[in-house]
Amino acid sequence: MATQTTASCTGSTLLQPISDIINLPVDQVNFVACQLFALLMAVWFRIYLHPSKTSPFIRHVVATLLGLYLALFCFGWYSVHFLVQSGLSYGVMIFASLEHMHKYCFIVTLGYLILCQITRVYVFDYGMYSADFTGPMMVITQKITSMAFEIHDGLSKHREGQLTPSQKYLAISRMPSLLEYLSYNCNFMGILAGPTCSYNDYMAFMEGTSYQRRHQEKANGKENGKAKQAEPSPKRAVVSKLCTCAISLTTYLSLYRLLPVDYAIDEHFVNTTPFYLQVVYLYLAMLALRPKYYFVWTLADAINNAAGFGFNGYDADGSPRWDLISNLRILDIEFATSFKLFLDNWNMQTAQWLKRVCYERCPVNPTAATFLLSAMWHGVYPGYYLTFVTGIGMTMAARAVRHNIRPYFLVSDSHKRVYDVITWASTQVAICYTVVPFVLLAVGPSLKFYSSWYFCLHLLCLLVVLVLPVKSRRRQARAKEDAAQDEQRDHSSTDNNCNRKDKST
Repeated sequence: MATQTTASCTGSTLLQPISDIINLPVDQVNFVACQLFALLMAVWFRIYLHPSKTSPFIRHVVATLLGLYLALFCFGWYSVHFLVQSGLSYGVMIFASLEHMHKYCFIVTLGYLILCQITRVYVFDYGMYSADFTGPMMVITQKITSMAFEIHDGLSKHREGQLTPSQKYLAISRMPSLLEYLSYNCNFMGILAGPTCSYNDYMAFMEGTSYQRRHQEKANGKENGKAKQAEPSPKRAVVSKLCTCAISLTTYLSLYRLLPVDYAIDEHFVNTTPFYLQVVYLYLAMLALRPKYYFVWTLADAINNAAGFGFNGYDADGSPRWDLISNLRILDIEFATSFKLFLDNWNMQTAQWLKRVCYERCPVNPTAATFLLSAMWHGVYPGYYLTFVTGIGMTMAARAVRHNIRPYFLVSDSHKRVYDVITWASTQVAICYTVVPFVLLAVGPSLKFYSSWYFCLHLLCLLVVLVLPVKSRRRQARAKEDAAQDEQRDHSSTDNNCNRKDKST
């Protein structure tokens, strides 16, 4: 394999002529070519290495070797970091005590990722935003840390009564073998772009029991009739997602150069353009940027589906669902009417990871902790931290508005529609405003943008939070629990009084 150690490409240069023709960096060409190759391999894997024809051992070996080959083609010797990170974390899982294993594993895995990100950004190519070896490491970090917490939940006897239904489903009851562990982290279906999946779901797919599990979970009504079939075909879902990929890629390549985000901080543009047109331009620029992510995540989802992974039961009309590990819902993103709805439908598997390893387990201010972890996981560019710090304020303000103002608009359908239009526009502007530093990366351009807007949304969020306070969800849940306990005590005391009266009578 021909490789070169440069900032632009660390992997194969075999596709350099194609890169020159279409005027895209060769590392991005390598990424797309490897994903298309993975798509073909996924179809072959589902047909010729079906669980009914071969053992899980062979499936694990083939999936792992193909994944490592793709990593080597894209990233050259930098792909060794995938094995080093996985090996260090597996050693922690094996040798650390079960009580603290998940915490040590979290620190080692995330720490190694951050060390690699610091080296890449500040030592080699600060300012370059393209495909790089830390991208796959981000997904591997999610998988390893999730697995560590799930092993802790599954093997710790004192945790059994404290687990939520979701945690019980995800809990791992035995330590994975080294092959199973590497297959989960480095399989060809998800090594380049994910998405993250639970270890139990992945093992059910590799062992050929995923269809039975989903059938058992949804075995009622029309779904019960479908459950009698052998297994559904992913063909329709894969074709549909590939069409979405084609539309997204065409849209992105057509618009991203016409509507660059950094033009929003151009001095001539800022000084001569009315503010409302600046808002419109920013929305259109972000609208032109998002299809890049739609393409990458939808293609990754289609690859897993083509291999037979991602079945999630049946719809009410009996149609098979292939969204078990989907990363986004495009229409729900574009028409989101709240900051939370947008985030819930954007990079969904990462949101689930953040919820499971941080939000549900952090005892102090879980919202701020979750945003901070998300910033650390994304990388060390200052723009990431500006985005997620801003996101904390946006989330708190949106929660306060929804809690205090929304009930007044639910009196009729017409009022509700007006509220939806207003909140849709507000959400789109808030999202664009928040993620500008995420795109610009550096502190100077990010602060230049915010100052051109006079930090208006920062100040507005602060004002809303101060004027419209709202209890945290945990406090609300605790208040409901206390009320339920008080009510139960009242019933108990009433029953006791009645029993005393009966005895006295």
